[in-house]
Amino acid sequence: MTSLTAIFGGTQEKPEEESDKLLNLYWNRAELKKEFANLRSEQFRLKDCIASHEGATARIQQKLDHLEQLLLDPEWVYNVVTHYQLLALNSRCKSKLEKFAEQLKQQREQKQNNRQLADWNERRAEESAGIQTRIGEKRMQVQTLEDQLQSEQQRLVSMSGLIRAFRRRSVMRTIDKLAETIDRVQLEEERLLLRYDEVQKRQPPDTQGLDIPTKRLINCMILAFAQQLYLHYKPDGVASMAKESGEKSVGAINYGSKKDCDRVIARVHKRAKSFEKESEFADVLRQRSHLIADTARYHNDDDAVPVSNSVATVFAISEEGAVKTTDANLLGENYWGLATILSR
Repeated sequence: MTSLTAIFGGTQEKPEEESDKLLNLYWNRAELKKEFANLRSEQFRLKDCIASHEGATARIQQKLDHLEQLLLDPEWVYNVVTHYQLLALNSRCKSKLEKFAEQLKQQREQKQNNRQLADWNERRAEESAGIQTRIGEKRMQVQTLEDQLQSEQQRLVSMSGLIRAFRRRSVMRTIDKLAETIDRVQLEEERLLLRYDEVQKRQPPDTQGLDIPTKRLINCMILAFAQQLYLHYKPDGVASMAKESGEKSVGAINYGSKKDCDRVIARVHKRAKSFEKESEFADVLRQRSHLIADTARYHNDDDAVPVSNSVATVFAISEEGAVKTTDANLLGENYWGLATILSR
């Protein structure tokens, strides 16, 4: 019987083991197929990246080859130098405008945050003072009740035997009521103390971003500074040439002969040097920003950037305060990268 049981028992367990093995093989095969699909996807992605990098490298190489050919050409070598001098000027003007815009934003944010923090501290101080007043009232109330309790207790002790027998219950009720009231008022005081502690430990709110009116004021100041740059570099067409250098590749513009290129470079250096000496134009910027704000129009109430046509007037302001206007859509033509510098 033992041998038969062993034989029959073995025949029942063997199919179960084979079934488990088949299931494991099935799941392993499914996992391998899934992993293989992921590897294929990763392979295609890497091939796309390689192709993209190869294309970028080829374009850069093409530009380098083109630049080399221009530098080897005696008629174009000075044009290359002129192009990069103008491009450097355009980059400096954009950098100045970005720095100016960032300083404005930081000043406004700091001013707004200080004002919000001051208001929050004032409200917290008022709330704390109100709680302290109520705590003082509760303590005075407890002191008064304790005086009354002590008086009733002394009254009970001082009663003679006959009077004590008749009035003891009434006095005891008064004493019990006073004791309950004292406990209740002390509990209210403890709650007020906890609330006062919570108010003192309360953290100030997170700083909020600038609102639309503030962003509009900042943008008008940025436009005013952009106009200051434009007016300074406008003579001899330096401003327009600098802008054009940032839009076109080297070799796309012919500035003329070596003599012509030297004149352009000299004008660029002269204008750049004289601008660094100009420092007292803050009042001019404020006056110009007000003029820009008066003409600025917006598509929607929540827009911070004005419609370009509404700020296409450039205001030249003399030292005496006289204003002359010229037409130039700096925002529409994206002078000095204005489109990416303005607050939105």
